[in-house]
Amino acid sequence: MILTDQKILENIEKGFIKIEPFSLSCVGTNSYDVHLGQILGIYLDSVLDAKKHNRIETFEIPAEGYILTPDNFYLGITAEYTESHRHVPFLEGKSSVGRLGIDIHATAGKGDVGFCNYWTLEISVKKPVRVYAGMPIGQLIYFEISGEILTPYNTKSSAKYNQVGGVPTESMMWKNSF
Repeated sequence: MILTDQKILENIEKGFIKIEPFSLSCVGTNSYDVHLGQILGIYLDSVLDAKKHNRIETFEIPAEGYILTPDNFYLGITAEYTESHRHVPFLEGKSSVGRLGIDIHATAGKGDVGFCNYWTLEISVKKPVRVYAGMPIGQLIYFEISGEILTPYNTKSSAKYNQVGGVPTESMMWKNSF
């Protein structure tokens, strides 16, 4: 079941969901709007290798915005830090963003119970489009779980994305054994 606006607010009040900064105006009927953070990242290598640490270069989005192009893949970050201790958060793009031809995640739209961090966005575009820090970029939807959690994400020793930071995080696939 998806949480309604009332249930999202109740769970924030109880401390089960945390969003910073929080604005009541961002609470939708059954979601919470998140915004594009100040920092974007681009991979340094033109060919990425799943067994290698592919590093990124980060930069600030200028006040006049930054033009994303279809020939690049960008890592962005939400302006909001979030925590979810009893629900599974899903990040989806806003329809207005999709109608500009912007995809905000390639595959990583789901968080785990215990995810406590900013969301790294996997951004690609269909046409060149200018984006701005602080623009609405997505919405978080919270699902109820069934059963007890044995190991929340933020306590897993194998979790690769627990380090809190205000910059996009590149792929950590290279840490897997395969």
